[in-house]
Amino acid sequence: MTPYVRPVPVSASEDGDVTRLAGSETVRFTQVDVFDRGQTATRQASDHLSAEASKRLSALRADVCGLTFDQPRIMGILNVTPDSFSDGGTLSGIADAVTRAGAMAADVDILDIGGESTRPGAAEVTGSEEIRRTAPVIRAIRDAGITTPISIDTRKAAVAQAALDAGADMVNDVTALRFDRDMASVVAGAGVPVCLMHSVGTPETMQSQANYDDVLCDVYDHLAERIDAATSAGIARDSIIVDPGIGFGKTLQHNVTLLRGLAVYHSLGLPILLGASRKRFIGTLSGEDDAAQRVGGSLAVALHGAAQGVQILRVHDTKQTRQALDLQLALSGTQTYG
Repeated sequence: MTPYVRPVPVSASEDGDVTRLAGSETVRFTQVDVFDRGQTATRQASDHLSAEASKRLSALRADVCGLTFDQPRIMGILNVTPDSFSDGGTLSGIADAVTRAGAMAADVDILDIGGESTRPGAAEVTGSEEIRRTAPVIRAIRDAGITTPISIDTRKAAVAQAALDAGADMVNDVTALRFDRDMASVVAGAGVPVCLMHSVGTPETMQSQANYDDVLCDVYDHLAERIDAATSAGIARDSIIVDPGIGFGKTLQHNVTLLRGLAVYHSLGLPILLGASRKRFIGTLSGEDDAAQRVGGSLAVALHGAAQGVQILRVHDTKQTRQALDLQLALSGTQTYG
């Protein structure tokens, strides 16, 4: 869809006649930037938009896993891998994973469980090994009485099916259904939500393929195409979440450009997930080589995402993110305190 339309987010506390951004309680917009590839954006009043474009930007997004999106939601990362870039190998077994899940459940709205690292350069894990790592953990979390919605972070249909059978509620596919041709039918058959993320190549090759004519528009067009592919495969449009894929086949400048223009993806009319926690670009900008020490930078990006109207923040540091988000919502929202 061109031209592209990016709403200009403002705090809900701003005075004047403002429209909720994607139904948010705390983020509004009165203006939009309209642009095409290679052209300077033109800022105009949002009331100049067509009724269809206005609805895509303002309508409250459909519930996912019983969660409403009138406020940002936190997705906590629970990797059961030996080699993830930040937290690989930190869990000693199923009991340890269940304990971690229980602790995270106090601060998160969704648990995202992954059994294969997709960091740059990571080698593929077999489906059977990925199932061995994830399905028993999901089943044990459910057996422990933890009811927090669970997302399975996988690009493989068999892994997704095993996770759903074990008690997972949604699928988070970093390839947007491109890696495994059976993934779309698994999601459609189960009737569960799915997150479609932009990426290029494979984890082993993606950084060598970080080439775009216009990264903001190229990612937008790719996500629009994958949404069409998903709905054509029988997946309900209102069960789709989109993710611009920060760090997946992007340079530092690509990541910064995507974050600055993040609000353009509201024009897709679907919830946006932002997963930037502890990633390399934060270390590059901050001079911090240790991924586990990038909490401050991760919080800055998460709060930026919330201010842009992002519906789901995928993070490692769940307690810190919850505290920061609660304070941002209190300070930027419309609620008053005695």
